[in-house]
Amino acid sequence: MTQIPIAKETIDRIAAANKIQNPGKASIREMRKMIQDVEKETGVRFVKMEMGIPGLPAPQVGVQAQIEALKSGVASIYPEIYGTADFKKEAARFVKNFLDIDVTPDCCVPTVGSMQAGFASFLTLTRYDAKKTKVLFIDPGFPVQKQQCRVLGIPMKAFDVYEYRGDKLRDKLEEELKDGDVACMIFSSPNNPAWFCFTDHELQIIGEMANKYGVVVMEDSAYFLMDFRKDYSVPGKAPFQPTVAKYTDLYVIMISGSKSFSYAGERIAMMICSPKLFNMECPDLARYSPSSSAPSTASPAAPPTACSTPWPPCSRAPTTAPSTSSRTSVSTARRPAS
Repeated sequence: MTQIPIAKETIDRIAAANKIQNPGKASIREMRKMIQDVEKETGVRFVKMEMGIPGLPAPQVGVQAQIEALKSGVASIYPEIYGTADFKKEAARFVKNFLDIDVTPDCCVPTVGSMQAGFASFLTLTRYDAKKTKVLFIDPGFPVQKQQCRVLGIPMKAFDVYEYRGDKLRDKLEEELKDGDVACMIFSSPNNPAWFCFTDHELQIIGEMANKYGVVVMEDSAYFLMDFRKDYSVPGKAPFQPTVAKYTDLYVIMISGSKSFSYAGERIAMMICSPKLFNMECPDLARYSPSSSAPSTASPAAPPTACSTPWPPCSRAPTTAPSTSSRTSVSTARRPAS
């Protein structure tokens, strides 16, 4: 088929202009840019299903509160480095009301979308114990999180959970965790695109295996409260959304405002750390903090390790890699105080 109803030559030319060698292997963002160019040139509109855009108006109570905050002058002032106290207090109340878990406000950290929460978690959790450097992905999940690990030079392992539902999940996790080199494992429930949810029994298995091997569980709640088979919408009353936090005290929950509150454009999320994890003493992190006086049990930090999961074939034309001599030391790139 060469007409869709757009000539193949037109598609090929626009793809080439975007440096896309094979549209079938293009990333979501590459494909979106190419289709925008096709629409502009041909006038043919496409139904776009590549981005999870909520498409619903943001709640007016949030919009009005943001307007009032801007009028009060918050835009000209840096926020508190540990997060605004009122927000942290309400975040702790929020997870108590909808997950039925108890955390202190200190454990609630505002983030610029769940992507920042994931990036910061991967960066920290793969360094707090020198013996544990890998991330285990329980797929399907958010592909960008694997790209984050590749950028950070973090080794990864992954498996598709489709064949390991129910009690089979325990044996599979045992197989993946037995070497003792996994620092954290991450899953999403509900997930995209399969949209299935882990059962309470499966979350219990994940929690118990995390406890057995001392692995931190990252629960990606991008679609928080969006399993409508049960009514989780009444705050403080059962049923509550199932969470791995009921079965382990080593967890990070990333709650995005993009879908649940239709606030995708504002990049708002919160990261909830378990009290045990938040207060954990990690001497090995001293390798990355020159100001720390804590003794480290590990050798100085090594350069990033090559990923065990290979980078997929690039859909763009190859370019010359930058010289390593052009890299800037983080310590010399600090922003001056304003």
